[in-house]
Amino acid sequence: MLKPRTAIRTLKEYHPPLGNREGLRLDFNENTAGCSPRVLQRLRELNSETLARYPERETGERVVAQHLNVSQEELLLTNGTDEAIHLVCETYLEPGDEAIVVVPTFAMYEIYAAQTGARVVSIPAGKNFEFPADAVLSAITGRTAFIAVANPNNPTGIFAEIPDLMKIVKAAPDAAVLIDEAYFEFSGESIVPRWREVPNLFVSRTFSKAYGMAGLRIGVLMGNREQMQWIRRASSPYNLNSVALACLPAALSDEDYIHNYVQQTLNGRRQLESELESWGVCFWPSRANFVLTYLGEKCKPFIGKMRERGILVRDRSSDYGCKDCVRITVGIREHNERLLTALREVFVEIGLAQKVAR
Repeated sequence: MLKPRTAIRTLKEYHPPLGNREGLRLDFNENTAGCSPRVLQRLRELNSETLARYPERETGERVVAQHLNVSQEELLLTNGTDEAIHLVCETYLEPGDEAIVVVPTFAMYEIYAAQTGARVVSIPAGKNFEFPADAVLSAITGRTAFIAVANPNNPTGIFAEIPDLMKIVKAAPDAAVLIDEAYFEFSGESIVPRWREVPNLFVSRTFSKAYGMAGLRIGVLMGNREQMQWIRRASSPYNLNSVALACLPAALSDEDYIHNYVQQTLNGRRQLESELESWGVCFWPSRANFVLTYLGEKCKPFIGKMRERGILVRDRSSDYGCKDCVRITVGIREHNERLLTALREVFVEIGLAQKVAR
């Protein structure tokens, strides 16, 4: 009888809560306004000939390299950040290797690492979800072949300091260290291009969050040019579709749109954190486009009442250390105002009139 590999049979499944997502979607950290109007205009200009041709990635990579001020040989466009993670794992992990992941975090690090037959070593975050740099350093062994860090982290919004990350990269020269900067635009700090100091460092970015193009699936993986040659060997030459590649230059050209969206998001994040603080609700200061809050026994009632008002927020209770926690995305001004109005109503309705102890 045909059987999948053991690593696949024992793999954890990732089940995003899709289904009915009608309403204001503040549950997936998506751009709440959508992409730049220039992207929509570019879509209208596409014709049947564009779709009939195989996609040519090189032109898009040249534009992105110029935008990020790195060389074209130091990056690869990917089918979202997911493919970037997958390619690093497939290129550097062997069965029996060890992969270090700090939890809670983005689930796909563990999933893609485990697919290769590697053993995933989970390092719990520190107090208040602080990045546990010393614990990660202590976990590095001769079998460590992959280390993944989301910075800022999802779902906590916590930022790992760049010097701490560089210590880890240098302490594990035989391991591929991936720093996932999916929320870079909202934190303003980056480790790019420190791979020129240490060739085992890789950095991923996405155009799904600030750029509002999650449906087009565009990401970028960056690293040492010699190592990127091996990554390219593992990648399909046609991993991005022609529509995504055609829209990418338009998205990058509209810097005012991105700047405006990011500023509205940062203002919204401050307003949400201030509102939560005024209610005495526990939350973790975020460097991303969302805020993680702890609601205790009020968690599920809060989520349900917000949905009744047409606002979706994300229950993160299944993540390590996040029982009864809710993650709330922030976005443009009008959506943030609607969020805060509903939040106040729901807090009163569910009886959240005093501080929730944790």
